[in-house]
Amino acid sequence: MKDVEKNQKEHFVYKAKKGVSEQIIRDISKVKNEPEWMLNLRLEGLKHFFELSLPKWAPEINVNFDDVYLYLRPAEKTASNWDEVPEEIKETFDKLGIPEAEREFLAGSGAQFESEMIYRKIKESLAKQGVIFTSMDEAVKLYPDLVKKYFGKLIPPTDNKFAALNTAAWSGGTFLYVPKNVKVDLPLQTYFRMNFEGTGQFERSLIIVEEGASVHYIEGCTAPLYSKASLHAGVVEVFVHKNGKMRYTTIQNWSKNVLNLTTKRGLAEENAVIEWVDGNLGSGINMKYPAIILKGDNSRGDILGISIAGKNQNIDAGAKIIALGKNVRGKIVSKGISFDSGIHTYRGFVFVDEKADNAVVDVSCDALMLDDNSFSNTYPRNKIKNKKAIVKHEATVGKLDEDALFYLMSRGIKEEDAKAMLVLGFLNPVAKELPMEYAVEFNKLLKMQFENAIG
Repeated sequence: MKDVEKNQKEHFVYKAKKGVSEQIIRDISKVKNEPEWMLNLRLEGLKHFFELSLPKWAPEINVNFDDVYLYLRPAEKTASNWDEVPEEIKETFDKLGIPEAEREFLAGSGAQFESEMIYRKIKESLAKQGVIFTSMDEAVKLYPDLVKKYFGKLIPPTDNKFAALNTAAWSGGTFLYVPKNVKVDLPLQTYFRMNFEGTGQFERSLIIVEEGASVHYIEGCTAPLYSKASLHAGVVEVFVHKNGKMRYTTIQNWSKNVLNLTTKRGLAEENAVIEWVDGNLGSGINMKYPAIILKGDNSRGDILGISIAGKNQNIDAGAKIIALGKNVRGKIVSKGISFDSGIHTYRGFVFVDEKADNAVVDVSCDALMLDDNSFSNTYPRNKIKNKKAIVKHEATVGKLDEDALFYLMSRGIKEEDAKAMLVLGFLNPVAKELPMEYAVEFNKLLKMQFENAIG
């Protein structure tokens, strides 16, 4: 096996000491030249991190926090011109197609390498309309009133142990603000990359969509395979005000030695819409359950998820709909695949408040096992306090349709290709919601993922 530690290149302006301590958190805040109010938030998060336990219902999580780098700074500043990005970092993102994607179909793009945003750019026409698309670090300094108003309001440090750690050690992430009635026609994208083993990436993203505005935000993430595990514990808070619309698309393709323990939550006010398209292809252990709180009357929230669990993967994913307003509509569609001894789990929660008259929530979770050695679990939980609400839950689990496979092969299609067609067909209800460019890339990733399973 290639000795990755000896061959791994380090190009860091600053690297924190290993471990989790008050001094390390203070050092991070000092290096970032943060105001005192943010340092106090960090220290509050650290306090709760030490107090909270790991979730007992979750997959077994073995994290040695004393052996994790909380903060790695790869460059002195965030560039707005791709040529200004350090060469060794630029090469990594060039291979991922970030500059090309920006030119062809994005209204703006960003790239985070380890703990910091190293690149951020938005079309001038959007900036003139008041759209803010920057890093959270810059937002703390340039837009402190907005950050104070929303930071931690949906996901406080008391939420769970990893949200608390994120509050203490967060770095990078996206700050997106769309002013009233501004429609952003092309997607905005941020790409996250971990390149150094044994690190933690704790990006913090905050998205605010004002009344009547709309935007589509895309998030992608990858990491190479190293011999030592890394930890990803991001936090995303999304606020969509009256008559606003937000679509959040994320494709998680971390390597199998990354622990992906992420908390994401959105709040929809009156007549607002939040659509969440969530893809989980990578990581060894994954815990991610996007939640939408339908606070305002007539608001709508849709969560469409795909989870793929192969060899040495325990993908624990799902979704949550919290119905608080009247006449709200929620939908969860989950598609999970397990193969080669992989473990896939759907974990969902639907809550309907006693004041949520005429709320309607539909849940559909389907699982497909490609062999006899894999596992699929479903753990739905519904808490309904309103007799006028309608909540539906459907779940299926099965294997590839032998009749359909025989039919395709009888038409001259090779067995491997026929199986691939059936798998893609199973995932189509969610995959079709991806932007065209991402759908093509997503299909490539799926074929690579299933190469051995369906060959």
